[in-house]
Amino acid sequence: MRIGIMGLGRIGSFHTETLSGLEAVDSLVVTDPVAAAVATATERFGATAVESPEAVLAAGVDGVVVAAATDAHPRLILAAVKAGIPVFCEKPVARGVEESLEVLRAVEGSGVEVHIGYNRRFDAGCVAARKAVVSGELGDLHTVRSTTLDPAPPPPAYVAVSGGIFRDCSVHDFDIVRWVTGREVVEVYATGGNRGADHIREAGDVDTASTLLTLDDGAIAVISNSRHNARGYDVRLELHGMKDSIAVGLEDKLPLRSVEPGATFPAGTPHDFFMDRFTAAYRAELTAFTEVVAGTRTSPCTVADAIEASWIAEACTLSLHEHRPVRLDEVRKG
Repeated sequence: MRIGIMGLGRIGSFHTETLSGLEAVDSLVVTDPVAAAVATATERFGATAVESPEAVLAAGVDGVVVAAATDAHPRLILAAVKAGIPVFCEKPVARGVEESLEVLRAVEGSGVEVHIGYNRRFDAGCVAARKAVVSGELGDLHTVRSTTLDPAPPPPAYVAVSGGIFRDCSVHDFDIVRWVTGREVVEVYATGGNRGADHIREAGDVDTASTLLTLDDGAIAVISNSRHNARGYDVRLELHGMKDSIAVGLEDKLPLRSVEPGATFPAGTPHDFFMDRFTAAYRAELTAFTEVVAGTRTSPCTVADAIEASWIAEACTLSLHEHRPVRLDEVRKG
């Protein structure tokens, strides 16, 4: 199949490399305003370069990957859907929930599959955790813990358009908690602080946050996020049930140092970047998209799925600013 790629920044270039190695992909068509990025894609991966997203859609592609800046996501998703071409788009759907809802209304009933990129749904550990929940081997869950700790803060230009830590970072934890548990969030309480990175404080954001989520069956999820984890990129998930407890991310590249006498775990070099931690997950995610394009499966993460995680982020943002619990139905009505 022939896949188009719109946007060749950090994640777009990474996706181009991944797609070039998939057996189902015969050729790539790419576009980006930065000529050097286009030149690299054509030289390294034999991609065909075109001048615009519209040219990508007109190049006989079977599916498109949107890896452009967030502001462009709605326009590019809708252009692909109008052309009848299945589309994979990195999260988020749009900068705000209202615009995301406009996209949802536009794509509903179109018959065109839209796959939003939440890569943790394809991480082997998270997949195993989901199976453990579905099988019942853990019993009823009472506590879930999800952690995302970045090794260093993003630059000021990124922070300025990120929407804040809940919409940019924590949203991955919100999505994976929903997906693994199969439950919905009904209430949140969020708090946060600033331990460094003046540009984050100046943007009105926090660099460290903790969130309590109450799920619809009464279980509690604890979310921990920070932009400051000098030891590396730390992503973990714990599920504690009435019968058993399991963890995702407890492996030798875990960026956490034990001070127990005689302890040798973890013994590997810590993960230092999300592309390192999730290389296999990204490959599995894009493989799934090729199956969506081929018509052998439906979207594994729809626009509606992505919006649910965004509602949680909105509730957390409100909770942080007003120092109180916020129910999800409050932000939905707002």
